[in-house]
Amino acid sequence: MKALIALEDGRTFQGRSFTGPGEVSGEIVFNTSMTGYQEILTDPSYKGQIVTMTYPLIGNYGVNQEDEESLNIHLSGFVVREYEADYSNWRATGDLASYLRERNVLGIEEVDTRALTRHIRLAGAMRAVISTEDLDPVSLQKKALALPGLKGMDLANQVSCKRPYLWQQNCPVPIEDGSAGFLDREQERSGAKHRITVIDCGLKFNQLRLFTQRDCQCVVFPSSVDAETLLKSKPDGIFLSNGPGDPAAVTNVIETVKRLLGKKPIFGICLGHQILSLAMGASTYKLKFGHRGANQPVKDLSTGKIEITSQNHGFAVDHSTLPKEVEVTHINLNDQTVEGISHKEIPAFSVQYHPENAPGPHDSEYLFDRFLAMVKEQS
Repeated sequence: MKALIALEDGRTFQGRSFTGPGEVSGEIVFNTSMTGYQEILTDPSYKGQIVTMTYPLIGNYGVNQEDEESLNIHLSGFVVREYEADYSNWRATGDLASYLRERNVLGIEEVDTRALTRHIRLAGAMRAVISTEDLDPVSLQKKALALPGLKGMDLANQVSCKRPYLWQQNCPVPIEDGSAGFLDREQERSGAKHRITVIDCGLKFNQLRLFTQRDCQCVVFPSSVDAETLLKSKPDGIFLSNGPGDPAAVTNVIETVKRLLGKKPIFGICLGHQILSLAMGASTYKLKFGHRGANQPVKDLSTGKIEITSQNHGFAVDHSTLPKEVEVTHINLNDQTVEGISHKEIPAFSVQYHPENAPGPHDSEYLFDRFLAMVKEQS
């Protein structure tokens, strides 16, 4: 089934749908990961985006439930060079096309993804429409131009959980009673040593898995939670998750974090890093085409070590706006953007990349241990 991708600047790319008919729209971006397509599909940070995979063969190891990073697929469309229907992997329980089709996500193949990626790198991420129904380039460009951009959009509330839950036995368990007494009983039953309360702006499940492996009880709250409710749960530490959209638009979470600063240790990842920076007085800006892939080099300024990291973000923290009591701890070696910060006086730090390695390398997993050491110190 023929498909056409039309960008807002008028550039078009032809392809073929491997999931059936449809028309979708969003900001078109690229990801340089060679594997991990299922984790990418279920990453809430891709809300409102069409993802192009630069690695040419996608689908060759199928899909399985264990690799899901949330309960849904959040991106708008999926673009690949060649879809491989005949998958082979001992963990696989199905094929990628069926997985997308069951969730009403349009998948396009036979696209010149090298040319598309190069165009995005030169011109920047932009609005786009993919269609198997309307193959008129002029019509699709008009539709793309009519789309709102991601700048100024609060998408965190769209992907956040709607009610609090406990992460138990590798799955979310909704809770009616989020009181400290109830949580104490559950913590005693599970044997967890620390309680980490999570503000869900679009988190990935592997973040919770890594906390659980470190004997933590994870209590997850919607992004709409206020500081008072969060503190009533008596956390040992507070975690700010990743998520989609413009960080400056997530004003309610920024205000909540402002009220939490200095009261409990705080750790943020990706959007959580940007929100923490904004709460401390910094500002953010939109990158030309963002950082998306599992091979981004980052330097830890305290040790001089280089980490290969997984990343997915289109905004960055403006270094020049950080207050004097906040230091930059990590930088991106490709473009020198801020990849990590730490407050000099209160227990709070964050990183722009994804140390939970889903998908990606394990180089940065030590940050979870660093956070828990901070939690123990403050207990």
